[in-house]
This record gives sequence, structure tokens and C-alpha cells, in this order.
Amino acid sequence: MTASLDAAHKDFSGLRTGRAAPSLLEAIVVDAYGGKMPLSQVGNINAPEPRALSVQVWDASLVSHVEKAIREAGLGLNPSSAGQVIRVPVPELSEERRKEMVKVAGKYAEAGRVAIRGVRRDGMDKIKLMEKDGHISEDDLHRLSDDIQKMTDDFIKKLDEALVHKEKEILQV
Repeated sequence: MTASLDAAHKDFSGLRTGRAAPSLLEAIVVDAYGGKMPLSQVGNINAPEPRALSVQVWDASLVSHVEKAIREAGLGLNPSSAGQVIRVPVPELSEERRKEMVKVAGKYAEAGRVAIRGVRRDGMDKIKLMEKDGHISEDDLHRLSDDIQKMTDDFIKKLDEALVHKEKEILQV
């Protein structure tokens, strides 16, 4: 459940809020050396100013690939290169774009909830099997299933709190 919550937080960090943050570009995948690699493995990502990011690409032959990957990532960014440094201005978000971002955040949260519920289902299946095999009593089964449900509710609550925080961050002008 913790891994599912962490994955949702990572997804949230990739959503733009109008401020430049290196995490915005970390998830972008670049075609490099005949395969696909995360941008963070082909260069350094920095935020030198509040409305701009820069990517210092380690291999000059990959600059055009990195530029193309950033442009095609669907983040509404338009990079420009100067040698091995790619500058990425982060434009203001329009109200319409902010609302789209909130919807995307909601989808990420729902995917996290589904993953947490999947972990709950696996746990419930295991304890039912243990009870069936005689390893635990029926009372233990009920106590453990209540514990699993409580844990699930706690994780979903944390995820919902993170979603509310991210929505406020996105809608803040």
C-alpha cells in the first residue's frame, strides 16, 4: 500500500503547477542509445529560476532527442538548446489548462485507490486461505480482516489528502 501511495505522489509531482520544478521533467522518456531512458539518466535537470528549467545533457549527440522528448511529452513545454544545455521556459497555466490538470490528478488518485484496494484484496485472500488451511482461527480471520480494512481506509485517506493538496496547488494563481 505504501508503494501505491508513493507511486501516486510521484505521478502528482509530474503535474505542472505553474512553477518550474525538476520533477516535472524526470519522468520524460528519451530515445537514447537504441533504447528508452528516463531524462534524469541522460542529463542534469535544474530550476535556475521560478519560470524556467534547464537540462545539461551529458552526451551532445542526444540533445536533439531530449528536445524532441520534452516537446512531445504533452506538458505544453517548448525547449530550446544552446550547445549541450536545453532551456525550458515554463509558461503560465491558463484556467482551462489548470482544470485539465486537476482532472489528470483525479485519474492518478483513482489509479492509486485501485492499487491500494488490490493490495487489500490480496491480503484478504491470504488470510482466508490461512483460515481454510487451519493456520488461524475464525476470530483471527475477522480481527485481521478488520485490521486490513482499517489500513486500507488510512492509506486511501492519505491519498485523498494528497489529491486535495495537489488540486489547491494547481488551482493557485
